[in-house]
Amino acid sequence: MIIKTDKNKERVIRHKRVRRKVSGTTERPRLNVYRSLNEIYAQIIDDTKGVTLVSASTKDKDLAKSLEKLSKSEQAKVVGKAVAEKAIAKGITEIVFDRGGYLFTGRVKALADGAREAGLRF
Repeated sequence: MIIKTDKNKERVIRHKRVRRKVSGTTERPRLNVYRSLNEIYAQIIDDTKGVTLVSASTKDKDLAKSLEKLSKSEQAKVVGKAVAEKAIAKGITEIVFDRGGYLFTGRVKALADGAREAGLRF
């Protein structure tokens, strides 16, 4: 009998393993990525205070019009730029990247590239 693996359960296990080492501080907060089938979400978190400092997603009303005719990877790049611009406006230039258990390819890599292009260092 073929047993189908639950890919999200495996992702959560990878994410927990990474989170044991990766933590955001006040000096270098954590850029967290969540990827669903249709959307992508990014938020910058200060784990010492337990506070979300900046967030952006494909569901944001200010980004929705510019994302209509783009592919998912292009949308992720725009979200990465948006979260980086908001972070730089708040004085955050260095972050720790948390890929959320996802492989660093496709939309996750595009988001990271967009954030780097906009000026974040990680």
